[in-house]
Amino acid sequence: MRYGVSGSGFGNGGTDGGLGDEWGVRAARSRALAVLRVRGRALGAAILPAAVAVVLYAGEVTGHFTGTGWATARVITTVLAVVVLLAAAAVALVVSRARPAVTPTVELTETAAPDLHRLVRDLADRLDVPAPSAIALTPDCDSWLEDRSHRAHGRAAVPAGAGPVLVIGSPFLWWMRVGELRAVLAPVVAGTGPAADPDIAAARRFVRGLDAAVAVPDEPGLDPLRRFGARGVGRVARLLLRACGNHAAEMERGVAAAGSERAQAVDQETRIVAQEQVGLAYAGWDRLLTRVALPAWRMGRWPSRLDAGVVSALTELSRRDRLAEGFSSRLGERPACDLLEEPGAVDEAASLLAARLFHGGPAEAGPDWAPVDWSRYPEEVVDRKWRADAARLHDVLDRLSTAADPEAPEAPTLTRVLTHLTAPQDRPSTPPAPPEDDDLPVVPPGAEAAAEARAEAPAHARPEHLAAEEEDRHETEGRDEQEHEAETDAEDEHEDEDEDDVRNPAADALAAALSAQVAREDAEREARAAAGATAGAASGAAFTGPDGPWPLAPLLPPRTGRDLLADHVTALVCCAAVDTTGAAPGLDWLDGPALLVDGARAADLGPRVLALVEEGDPAPLRAWLSTTGVRPEKPVRLL
Repeated sequence: MRYGVSGSGFGNGGTDGGLGDEWGVRAARSRALAVLRVRGRALGAAILPAAVAVVLYAGEVTGHFTGTGWATARVITTVLAVVVLLAAAAVALVVSRARPAVTPTVELTETAAPDLHRLVRDLADRLDVPAPSAIALTPDCDSWLEDRSHRAHGRAAVPAGAGPVLVIGSPFLWWMRVGELRAVLAPVVAGTGPAADPDIAAARRFVRGLDAAVAVPDEPGLDPLRRFGARGVGRVARLLLRACGNHAAEMERGVAAAGSERAQAVDQETRIVAQEQVGLAYAGWDRLLTRVALPAWRMGRWPSRLDAGVVSALTELSRRDRLAEGFSSRLGERPACDLLEEPGAVDEAASLLAARLFHGGPAEAGPDWAPVDWSRYPEEVVDRKWRADAARLHDVLDRLSTAADPEAPEAPTLTRVLTHLTAPQDRPSTPPAPPEDDDLPVVPPGAEAAAEARAEAPAHARPEHLAAEEEDRHETEGRDEQEHEAETDAEDEHEDEDEDDVRNPAADALAAALSAQVAREDAEREARAAAGATAGAASGAAFTGPDGPWPLAPLLPPRTGRDLLADHVTALVCCAAVDTTGAAPGLDWLDGPALLVDGARAADLGPRVLALVEEGDPAPLRAWLSTTGVRPEKPVRLL
């Protein structure tokens, strides 16, 4: 079971003296007793038929309950008692033997991190609570206590009666300073006290067993009969969890409140700064995973220094965000990763664990799953990603061209994509509808200069009907903008989509085909990951959670077809820039793959690609290509 930021309010003996009088402690103990009462009622309900049967037999012996009716009642009650006791025994056996979930972590022995273990022990002494039995790292921005005393945990288990394991988010060690880490861990370490209280410990074991029993029917390798029985046990476990779930949640809330109150005396001023760093670390870690690590994982590469990358990402965030000014000055203080003997080896292990948890990668490195250093990231990830996307885009274009024209496919050039997305024959043959309020009129050639002159003239110098039309247009645009920001009018959104279809239908056809191709590739990847997870779960080598194999956490929301098309066109433009100019692939710590033109990031490329994809207007992109010196007619090198 995972315990969050919690504390005890207990001394080492769990007595009522001292901090045991805190309201959080009293609330936690009362809720623990309520959980145990649910367990007692369930046990009482299980033995009730047997008790009635004993009374009936005792009445027969004493001569009080005689006759045919009482004999029939004794037989029925005996059968019912046997059935209920067998069912209760089965439930108790499954609950006691079910394997509670264990968070996948990187273990930190005292040899690997003697200074960190010493810091935690000193912190426990200051808080007057038992020290955690072990320390482990997780690739997440969180810290908690986890009970691993169950014998089913195997190598991850700790000796019976030992305290919980302290799990620390690995990004904290690289970004936080030593004093900040101690302040963050103070309320967490304070949660080791409840392990010494028999009532709270028993309640936690009961809830943990029920939670594990719920997942037993989903375990692989069960025959139909055992799975049927496991489902019955699971229903009983769910019923008991519903009965005591609220009490268990309030118990943990009271324990957390007590731990937080006790930890207030430890580095109180530093705790305020440390909590700010927790939020900042979470923001940088999320950007690093979604923008930097995910493209590498999809290319069969896993960055081996993710935690070190957090420092670079957060430093860049501090430089860009004026609200984070001053945070980078902290880097002169001693980082918490100095408490480790070999920070690089620990970072590599945590980085591989992150790839397994969030992407489902293999447990070991191989030809198609190799680590990559940050210095090699632009070449081994960014360039390969761009060329793979460009190859997919041209492959989809080849299939569309073959369906329309059986001639040989064209060369993979940027000109081909520009022509396809702006080809007049791809426009609908039906005449456009009369312009609505937000429709833009078609401007004939040579009229742009006159329009600009009219726009620059003062309102009183323009014809009245033009000024009125412009005023109406501004009012209409303002109204449409408000409706779009509110996102509450589904009809207007539908009209906007229809308008986009009219503007560039060629992009819709290409985006649909591209989305189908990406969906097929993602389905194949997920099928391979699921097969590996199932095989690993059967052998005990895969991560398992409360609902079976550990579920992958999606890092990005689903993308639309237009978004995918824009990404692929951008990748093709970057390939053309690298092949025909002095541009180079680069790494932006907050945005991931980046194109470097003359050593600077080309931040103005995205809007120009969107103009081509959304509106079929190639002029902004062609102007950028001309300025940069990119030759769109030259074939690009594909992966």
